[in-house]
Amino acid sequence: MPNAPAASALPRRDQIRREAARLFAARGFLGVGVDEIGKAVGISGPGLYRHFAGKDAMLADLLIGISERLLEEGRRRAGGGDGPAAALDALIGGHVDFALDDRDLITLHDRELLNLKEEDRRTVRRLQRGYVELWVDVVRQVYPQLTGPAAEPVARAAVHAVFGLINSTPHSLGPGPAQDERSGLQRDGMAVLLHALAHGAFAAAAESVSAQA
Repeated sequence: MPNAPAASALPRRDQIRREAARLFAARGFLGVGVDEIGKAVGISGPGLYRHFAGKDAMLADLLIGISERLLEEGRRRAGGGDGPAAALDALIGGHVDFALDDRDLITLHDRELLNLKEEDRRTVRRLQRGYVELWVDVVRQVYPQLTGPAAEPVARAAVHAVFGLINSTPHSLGPGPAQDERSGLQRDGMAVLLHALAHGAFAAAAESVSAQA
């Protein structure tokens, strides 16, 4: 059965999630059929309906799950109790880890929202807003220049810019340890670079406000 050795340790529903995410990321939601997802986990396409109502439900499960996971983990990291600077560092680290270790999911997160049903899309947007607000609050605590009402849009724009930077990793990270050095950084090198770039972006945003004062 296709992928059976690698997938057998996972519950069937999680196998389906993993393979659906891989296929949707590789070819797009509209380019993948239910039968293909079933084949990837070693069951018939109709057999998937015992676990999901259909392909739309798989996409909703993945995208809502991603957003819930990011928000829950973000709240945990931000509430670590070691102060705002440590909280921001932890938030950056968590998002970098997600982008590097779950590249299929980060691709879906960026590309497939419009293929959700309206109700599911609203749920994802609500969760995403909560995640953005969490970051904006922490960034403004770390950088006093961004605390004033006029600076709030700058802080928000910087958060979105950092998300865009980190979420670009599916296009820039090398494929694996056997790659040649021209094809991209290895995982740990990319993590260090993204971490530094994210901190630099927030510092630059704060400096831009100071320069205009």
